[in-house]
Amino acid sequence: MKEVIAVVRMNMMNRTKKALTEAGVDAFFAHEAQGRGKGFVNSKVLEGAEDGFEEAAALLGEKGKLYPKRMVTVVVPDEDVEDVVQAIIETNQTGKPGDGKVFVLPMADAVRVRTGEAGAKSIL
Repeated sequence: MKEVIAVVRMNMMNRTKKALTEAGVDAFFAHEAQGRGKGFVNSKVLEGAEDGFEEAAALLGEKGKLYPKRMVTVVVPDEDVEDVVQAIIETNQTGKPGDGKVFVLPMADAVRVRTGEAGAKSIL
């Protein structure tokens, strides 16, 4: 089992839900999140602003703020990871900064609370 975490644009959430369903994933979590990528801030300008240089703070402008995102989490069998990741990428890729990020992590176990089923049975 693997946990797939995707950070996507807010306006892409409905498309992402549809893509996951078409990839065979009906169960997932979605959370409101805020963040920014490294490309949005010049670290030297940020350091200058933190040191109190008004010119640096003026240059920073809106680039230092956090942007609203959605974080989608799904747990899938190992053999489905590639299809799920590809569906997320194809749906969210615009070629512009801010398209998001996908993380894939190992999942040691899962247990369905209602039945006590563990492992793969709990996510299928």
